[in-house]
Amino acid sequence: MDRGPVIIEAAINGITQKATNPNVARSAEEIAADALASFEAGAAIVHNHVAVNGDPRLVADEYLAAWAPVLEARPDALIYPTANAIDGVLNLEHLALLAATDKLRVSLCDPGSVNLGGVDEDGIPRGGFVYQNSFDSITEQFARATADRVGPSLAMYEPGFLRAAIAHWRAGTLPQGSMIKFYLATDRGYMGAPFGLPPTRLALDAYLEALGDCPVPWAVSVVGGDVVETGLAEYAVERGGHIHLGLEFFAGDRTPTNAELITEAVAVCDRLGVAVATCDQAAEILDLPRR
Repeated sequence: MDRGPVIIEAAINGITQKATNPNVARSAEEIAADALASFEAGAAIVHNHVAVNGDPRLVADEYLAAWAPVLEARPDALIYPTANAIDGVLNLEHLALLAATDKLRVSLCDPGSVNLGGVDEDGIPRGGFVYQNSFDSITEQFARATADRVGPSLAMYEPGFLRAAIAHWRAGTLPQGSMIKFYLATDRGYMGAPFGLPPTRLALDAYLEALGDCPVPWAVSVVGGDVVETGLAEYAVERGGHIHLGLEFFAGDRTPTNAELITEAVAVCDRLGVAVATCDQAAEILDLPRR
């Protein structure tokens, strides 16, 4: 297959708890060990959550504590956090604090809003959590990423998220180093309730049609499922995309490690005759800003 290396990104924990999968990393020590194992298995980018939220300085310090052993062993590592909230309101001050340390090259922006929650005994979506990112907030987040010289991961929970990102690309305000992640969700969704488009080839094709001639690198992810088992990892590679996986979103009848999931994605690339990107190659593919 005539294409460049495939970026494998591992979202190693998210809100997944050990009751769901005992292999999920929760402590700083576990996060460091799991991140290193993920890079060793073939991941080029690692995304993780920490237990602390609220005060931006404390949040940044918690991330730095988890990342220190990783960056000492792997100075090339691309690793980034999630969003933070103060009293339920989105707060991203920790991103600027992390960027100021020169340890952050990849960041995040979710360019839209979506209902998240669980389901009741009848399978009806319940819960009052609306993950909000107004158009003005998205513009501010993009400007922050540009100022911080980091490449944001752009999660596409719903198709409208992509429309907003493309508008910024056309206007020349999409930050350098951006990467698009298509979140195709099963009925399990993220917190239990479904959202967005289903994990099918047709759904990915629809996103790619909307993406059009926008050259921003993209990856596919299956929320509440298995991106390799669905065949979407293989299809994404065939279509020129990349792979997003990990215990944050994985669901199935087994309890794998992140390294095992990455190894399965590497095997897909090997079968297709496509190289797996190193951290340095991923930085080049994404055109991450130099620090």
